Amino acid sequence: HPIAKAITEGYSFLEDAVAYNVSNFENLNGMGLKGEVEGVGQVLAGNRRLMSEYHVDTDAYNELSTVYASEGKTLIFVAVNGKIIGFVTVSDTIKASARNAISVLKALNIETILLTGDNAAAANSIAAEAGVDKVYAEVLPIGKAEVIDSLRVEGKCVMMVGDGINDAPALSSADVGVAIGNGSDIAIDSAQVILMKDDPADVCRAIKLGKHTIRNIKQNLFWAFCYNVLAIPIAAGVLYPMWGITLTPMIGSIAMSLSSLFVVTNALSLAKKKID
Repeated sequence: HPIAKAITEGYSFLEDAVAYNVSNFENLNGMGLKGEVEGVGQVLAGNRRLMSEYHVDTDAYNELSTVYASEGKTLIFVAVNGKIIGFVTVSDTIKASARNAISVLKALNIETILLTGDNAAAANSIAAEAGVDKVYAEVLPIGKAEVIDSLRVEGKCVMMVGDGINDAPALSSADVGVAIGNGSDIAIDSAQVILMKDDPADVCRAIKLGKHTIRNIKQNLFWAFCYNVLAIPIAAGVLYPMWGITLTPMIGSIAMSLSSLFVVTNALSLAKKKID
């Protein structure tokens, strides 16, 4: 998990850092982690919802939580044997291309939504920085799928972009699920589109490529329909009684090949299409 990696890398420089054996480990979706640490006891690491679930008092950190949340940071509480011993703050760093990607999506008349399990203050801070239209915060993994289902009931076509285990249900529920290539395996398995690079701009490129593909298909269908509407009656001899015009089987086969050649060539033109 990216947060787990960030925390372990952050503490790896400490000379007195010690690795403990952990048993009965549990990943509690949307809340945090739980485990029995050798020589320590039961350790919980997660959000306020997790602490509340195990009746751990976090009131002493209310003021700090508000301050950090206003800065777009999320608190991960750490409790040992039912008592808070401290916390870790984490925050998302917006990629340089994210703001531009959001702007491009808006230009395409696409509504952007941030769907996250983080607290509302941190989520709103990130959304404001990136220029996202709407925010759904403090949402559990199954809740993300429910939000997407409700949007689809409203008649909206929904594309979900995610990379984590918690995103898998939402990726499956969306009309189009898009997973980041370096994301979790379950997210990749749940998506229909896999982005090879960790770049938000690729989402815009994928949408534009889809629009070009649909336009190309419509062009090919229109050409094939018009061509056959005109050519089939001629091949059947409709012009022969008046002008004596007919098509031999050889000319008919050449004409049919030319139609297929046009369709294939037009389809291959997508490979040369430059998508910014």
